[in-house]
Amino acid sequence: MDEHFSQRAGVLVEALPYIQAYRGKTIVIKYGGNAMISEDLRRAVIRDIVLMSMVGIRVVVVHGGGPEISDTLKKIGKESRFVNGLRYTDEETMRVVQMVLCGQVNKDLVGLMNSMGARAMGMCGIDGGMLQAVCLDPAYGLVGKITQVYPAPIQDALDNGWLPIIATVALGTDGNHAYNINADTAAAKIAVAMQAEKLILLTDVVGLCRDPKDPDTLIRTLQVSSVPALIKDGCISGGMIPKVDCCVEAVRSGVRRSHIIDGRQPHSLLMEVFSDEGIGTMIQ
Repeated sequence: MDEHFSQRAGVLVEALPYIQAYRGKTIVIKYGGNAMISEDLRRAVIRDIVLMSMVGIRVVVVHGGGPEISDTLKKIGKESRFVNGLRYTDEETMRVVQMVLCGQVNKDLVGLMNSMGARAMGMCGIDGGMLQAVCLDPAYGLVGKITQVYPAPIQDALDNGWLPIIATVALGTDGNHAYNINADTAAAKIAVAMQAEKLILLTDVVGLCRDPKDPDTLIRTLQVSSVPALIKDGCISGGMIPKVDCCVEAVRSGVRRSHIIDGRQPHSLLMEVFSDEGIGTMIQ
């Protein structure tokens, strides 16, 4: 029993310097993937976020909701269509995106966080013109490219003790409509605008591996300058390329560190932020 309590105390002692280092700092978390679908994982992630907020970290959560959007489209008899990995978004799909992301998904997350003791506030990129965008490419329909982030609404929420939960729908500045925004991209842009200490992408992989099929080849720390060679060698490929690009852009634009971590691992956020070893891949 003494050894058991000693181990638990050791965990708390190890966390202390990280709590001190990040207290008052901003960390932007992109929340999506299996960590949103599995109820057990969802609760574990929410507890991590609430704990981080309770110890004084200024947490900003940016969320996706692809599976929920696909389910709703299916229910209304509309087939999901993807172009180069991005959801083709016509006007009808955009209405569903707004309804599901800014409504159902956002408010479910806010409600769950508040039930666990947080002071969460739901927001979307249209609010206060927070996220402004133009059409990325007509081939994708109403998918946007962010041209400006206006961080004042997020800053005001944090300054008043709220935990912002942001749905990634942007205000179109090239027409009277909204745009669907990739959540990884939105999280990176928001992290830069907020001068965040960290950007953390929760994904469905262990991190960046030299051999994507072998988790034992996980790259724990990666310098931005090493990324082009890894892309050339094929270590970074497919859907991992845009995620790494988001992390690189954030670091080059002033965010101290970006992380790609496994959202399927319970409490991966706490292990990344509050432990010596960390988890996943850190890009700096």
